[in-house]
Amino acid sequence: MHENTKKWYAIYTNPRWEKKVNTKLLNKGIESWCPVQKLQRQWSDRKKIIEDPLFKSYVFVHIEDTERTKVLMTEGVIQFIYYLKKPAVIRDEEIQLIRSYLLEKDVQISVQNLRQFEEKDLVIISKGVFMDNQGVVVKGGKRKVYVRLESLDQLMVVEFPATHLEHKLSL
Repeated sequence: MHENTKKWYAIYTNPRWEKKVNTKLLNKGIESWCPVQKLQRQWSDRKKIIEDPLFKSYVFVHIEDTERTKVLMTEGVIQFIYYLKKPAVIRDEEIQLIRSYLLEKDVQISVQNLRQFEEKDLVIISKGVFMDNQGVVVKGGKRKVYVRLESLDQLMVVEFPATHLEHKLSL
């Protein structure tokens, strides 16, 4: 195995499975990285420091092309992130930049999704009381998105901030 033939790729995971997938990949001998940042969370009775994944539903892997199937056969992995119909290669410099940002003290990083939601996109709600439900975008945009949620034979249209939605991947 030649180190210079390895490339960084991003993989899409089940929601809230980033750290589990990272551990499973490492246990298989696959170099993987789930960037996390320490955040303080307040519960009713205490405060706790947690490690929160920086990129929701994403994990990075440093592999050779021949290891892609091994990655896909890992529980919790949905697919590679594609760009121009090929698995997207993440430049080493970008990985180093993320690592250096995470080393900064007292810095909180917020990752914003630049994807635009368009009419008829199938989405999953990732935050709030409708979390884990899916719906269809009836009016799109970058900040506010109107999603049709069908349940109990009723049609309900809810306005969501775009940051609360993820594209549902069609497999």
